[in-house]
Amino acid sequence: MAYSRPMGGEVRTRRWNDPKKRGDGTRLLVCRYRPRGVRKEDETWDEWNASLGPSRELHAAIYGKNGAPIAWREFEKRYRAEMRAQKPAIAALAARVAAGETLTLLCSSACTDETRCHRTLLAELVNAVRAPE
Repeated sequence: MAYSRPMGGEVRTRRWNDPKKRGDGTRLLVCRYRPRGVRKEDETWDEWNASLGPSRELHAAIYGKNGAPIAWREFEKRYRAEMRAQKPAIAALAARVAAGETLTLLCSSACTDETRCHRTLLAELVNAVRAPE
């Protein structure tokens, strides 16, 4: 799925193990954890920013590692709150896109529903920074 705005590049989202596609631009892994068992030469991403993934606590909460899994709305609320501390990193991504770069935000292969994945929330946050006032 692509989230684009007029002028500049665009923000796309995929899973890290989705095949590279023409127009992906820079593929940025935005997971807290590096995918297991992937050799350096087999990486499908150009950059990795773990701080743009959910915290360890939030990751555990959504997967129910310490009790019942939290609801998507609660996850979304907490992720957005965590990302307030990442405003400089999000602004830097928005600036890159505004300058014409295409960024593809990559997440876990387990995230099959991108409407319920932090990569989509992050794309929205990046685009909100680039939105004209």
